[in-house]
Amino acid sequence: MPSPRLRALPGGSAVRTRPAGVLGGSPLTRIDGPADALGLVSQDMAAAELALRDLVVSDVRAVPVVSSYLLEAGGKRLRPALTALGARAVGFDSAQLPRLMCVGELIHLGSLLHDDVVDGADTRRNRDATHKVYGNAVTILTGDFCLARAVLLASESGGHTAVTELARAVTAMAEGEVLQLQRSGDLSASLDEYLELIDKKSAALIAWCAAAGAWAVGDARAADALQRYGRSVGVAFQVTDDVLDYRAGTGKNPGADLRERKLTLPLLFAMERDPQLLADLLDHEPTDAELPELLQRVRDTGALDRALAWARGRVDAGLSELDVLPESSARDALRVLGRYLVERAA
Repeated sequence: MPSPRLRALPGGSAVRTRPAGVLGGSPLTRIDGPADALGLVSQDMAAAELALRDLVVSDVRAVPVVSSYLLEAGGKRLRPALTALGARAVGFDSAQLPRLMCVGELIHLGSLLHDDVVDGADTRRNRDATHKVYGNAVTILTGDFCLARAVLLASESGGHTAVTELARAVTAMAEGEVLQLQRSGDLSASLDEYLELIDKKSAALIAWCAAAGAWAVGDARAADALQRYGRSVGVAFQVTDDVLDYRAGTGKNPGADLRERKLTLPLLFAMERDPQLLADLLDHEPTDAELPELLQRVRDTGALDRALAWARGRVDAGLSELDVLPESSARDALRVLGRYLVERAA
């Protein structure tokens, strides 16, 4: 049954009460840490946040209500930040930049709306999942709206190559979601199969965001480098998220992946050191009572540190791609932000 709140949709508003995401202070020229990296594009981020509000407005009044419900919950805004820094690194200083920065966030928003329906999720960003509030049908269709809006925006703000590459990225994301469904509960997948999944599901869009500005200015060499950088740090970002699922004190409930018997790099590494762990997980889904002991067994194998070391190696490979770009504060910020995506779990 649809939620009773669905009746309130026609009277909803797309206006947010305050910006979300991590916004720095005044633009900086010295980049010493992640706050400085974000501060370099703080004005761009603020402009993109305003543009994002406008982009979910529609004459069909249910659309902004549903999309704004998730937008108001905040988020890291990693994708707009990478788009801004990549664009600044190649000299893209157009008035279109804030709108180009919104493309990746709209794709991400649409995919989250879809994912929560597919997964039957109860919560997202510490509040009821959108489909729990407004119903499955309008949530899915609003996700479609966000994806379509993003494609149009990429064409208008980034040009033909940018929108073509976006289509490839979204295709990969869809393939990744299907792979995840097919492999649900399958603990026999190899490292290469795991990497294929996260490359498609997570890294493809991050790679597009990093390279979007270079496509917009027609710099194919820089775009290739930024895309490879984005793919490397995108994979590392997902591996780090997988590590955080096994740690306490992160603001998340640890063990969600393990409860679902979801194969991630920490679990792959743990099962190599503790073969009985695989047998125990194959026997049955962990109960709430069993979960703390299983989490500790994974930690005791050293799998978390090993996974983070692996992720750092991917980041190093990605950072080397930035050498083809001219020296700039934006390039320095991309290096700092790339490392932070892993070090946030240290």
